[in-house]
Amino acid sequence: MADVVEFRKDGSGALVRMERAEPILRITLNNPPANALSIATMEALGEALDAAAKDDAIRIVVLASTGKVFSAGHDLKEMTAHREDADGGRAFFEKTMRMAADIMLKIAALPQPVVAEIDGLATAAGCQLVASCDLAICTDTSTFCTPGVNIGLFCSTPMVAVVRAAHSKQAMEMLLTGETIDASTAKDFGLINRIVPQQYLRQIIDKYAAVIAAKSPQALRIGKAAIRAQAGLPVAEAYDVAVATMVENMMADDAKEGIGAFLNKRMPEWDRK
Repeated sequence: MADVVEFRKDGSGALVRMERAEPILRITLNNPPANALSIATMEALGEALDAAAKDDAIRIVVLASTGKVFSAGHDLKEMTAHREDADGGRAFFEKTMRMAADIMLKIAALPQPVVAEIDGLATAAGCQLVASCDLAICTDTSTFCTPGVNIGLFCSTPMVAVVRAAHSKQAMEMLLTGETIDASTAKDFGLINRIVPQQYLRQIIDKYAAVIAAKSPQALRIGKAAIRAQAGLPVAEAYDVAVATMVENMMADDAKEGIGAFLNKRMPEWDRK
């Protein structure tokens, strides 16, 4: 049976739920209908990600949500209310954007791979959240957009993740038009790995996560860090990172065990520490 932890920040219920069933951790945004990334929700999500980073028994993290919207992005009502502040809201806007950026950086820095499980709309910073995850699986009715341009607010912070996940011209199309794209288009653009029927989403996600979680924990940690480290580097520098990583990986206990198991035609026994 899974252990469930609820993160409550505003007295209105569990904004984020964390379901721990080794070796898989499920973090669920639990503030429908919009699952907006308010300050309270981002604080709760940050705490859940911090807990995941410290849990050596967890091999993979699934980021999901409740309701029909994966996440509608920032809470515009919360932000608009702060226009009445003495500085017109500048300090609060900076806090909001910085906190969102820190959430995305936490996902990137997490030692475990993170899979986004999307069933519904992911818009603005919600789309940024999807793009920031290492992998993404959605239902065939899910939709995606970066609509800030429609309300005079270019999606500059979602842009950082989207242009790194999607193909460059497709990312530009999303950001400039603000139009909503369907699941098939999102997959073509590079935002999504797989599309599945809604009724099978949880089943397929659990199987997908279990396949990855069964791999060498050391290789998963080393590999994710290496992918992030070499991204965007010139080819020669990227190979410098890759060479150093391969040497480090070859020296690891799991590589010794895995190669030995392969040569001796047996199943490897990974170091779970």
